[in-house]
Amino acid sequence: MATPTPAPRSRSHRSVLIIGSEALPFAKTGGLADVLGALPPALARLGWDATLALPRYRGTTAGALVDRFPVTSGGYRRNVGFHEVPLVDGARALLIDCPELYDREGLYTIDNVDYPDNARRFAMLVRAALEFAGRRGEAPSVVHAHDWQAGLAPVYLKTLYASHPILGGTPSVLTIHNLAYQGLFEADWLPRVDLSRDVFSMEGLEFWGRISFLKGGINYADLITTVSQQYAKEIQTPEFGFGFDGILRRRAADLVGILNGIDTSQWDPARDPFLPAPYSADDLSGKRAAKAEVLSRYGLPGDDGAMKRPLVAMISRMVDQKGFDLVAAIADELPRLEATFVVLGTGDARHQDLWRDLAARHPEQIAAQMGFDEGLAHVIEAGADIFLMPSRFEPCGLNQMYSLRYGTVPVVRAVGGLADTVRDYAAHRAASTGFVFHDYTPGALLEALRRALALFWDKRRWRALQVAGMKQDHSWDRSAREYVRIYERATRARG
Repeated sequence: MATPTPAPRSRSHRSVLIIGSEALPFAKTGGLADVLGALPPALARLGWDATLALPRYRGTTAGALVDRFPVTSGGYRRNVGFHEVPLVDGARALLIDCPELYDREGLYTIDNVDYPDNARRFAMLVRAALEFAGRRGEAPSVVHAHDWQAGLAPVYLKTLYASHPILGGTPSVLTIHNLAYQGLFEADWLPRVDLSRDVFSMEGLEFWGRISFLKGGINYADLITTVSQQYAKEIQTPEFGFGFDGILRRRAADLVGILNGIDTSQWDPARDPFLPAPYSADDLSGKRAAKAEVLSRYGLPGDDGAMKRPLVAMISRMVDQKGFDLVAAIADELPRLEATFVVLGTGDARHQDLWRDLAARHPEQIAAQMGFDEGLAHVIEAGADIFLMPSRFEPCGLNQMYSLRYGTVPVVRAVGGLADTVRDYAAHRAASTGFVFHDYTPGALLEALRRALALFWDKRRWRALQVAGMKQDHSWDRSAREYVRIYERATRARG
């Protein structure tokens, strides 16, 4: 296709180019995909022209080819295809097709080992997205990059594209979803991703002798957001900063926490197609049918006694970050509690083995399923009475918000988005929505769980707790309004 003649840079309407590495319904490894699947339509509902750019991974067939042209990163040049897919509410996805880079078994790794050319793969994602935007003849109002995989977008906009006739002066926003993943590569990648040694500095991408795509994004973005107000504070401390705390404190005036939302059309107990019966805050009877289905699908007893006992659930990656080491430390106490436990997830072999062993030794009370099943996850959120999230750190978390919406009381540690969304129960506190503990110790977790199990038998207070949670607004419409304010602030700052 012929390259269009560049027109003078213009921003006559409100538009955002969102760049990320995964999004529903195209590809998912974690919560980032949920965010990038829901944010563009929410922005479109607020009147923004929202385009999401991500790789066209193996197995993706959606979209119509709207352009194809060569894209170069360093000395690497490939003919790249661009497939457009309409999303709901007028947003669109732009799937970037470069099979040599993206047609692979996994998104980032194979056999849990990073692809050795991940630096090139995601530098090309950013270059291709920006080149496509430059060919449209009108710059986006703002470029919104997500995590290290898109961290070079702010860098490129202030280096390679600083004098571009279309993209020059375009402001950028970087969102950090999980600071633990920093995009670290050897410094010899700089020329291979079209960056000079000038950026190999403390004010640029250099991090302990290597380069960090995430650090570059932090240093070059006009504004930085992260996924909860509490996490924005935590990542400026040594405990949660993963070595970036000083970098983030330096940019504290430009760092804002915006709590993620949830897709309330997909997660709605009154309309959820996965549930055996609908229910709402006004009529919670449908939760009983969901509880019976959970017990049945896990092969647990479903008699009247089992239905009366509280059902405690976890849906999670089975790793220490999610608090599974704490749960392992109290494993012998779980069968002694008057409750039933179900787990859905996959992760470290030692945690999987522990739960298999617990289920084998206590088949009337404990059950585990390894892997992930979207439909079963919905049924568990509806059927459980208590949802356990004892995370070591949790930038935002989504399951506690799903639980609140489904009248399932969360037990959480007071970190990140868990602290921002769950209010600890107290008899005099009408706005209580769950149970919160602070110290990362087995004893603190066990005490919070026991408090929840004790209150469960007080049906009046328990129902009040459920209803208070169900009335919370954790929709993406709320979150999108916060992002619009950030976009407007970024555009004002850049004139």
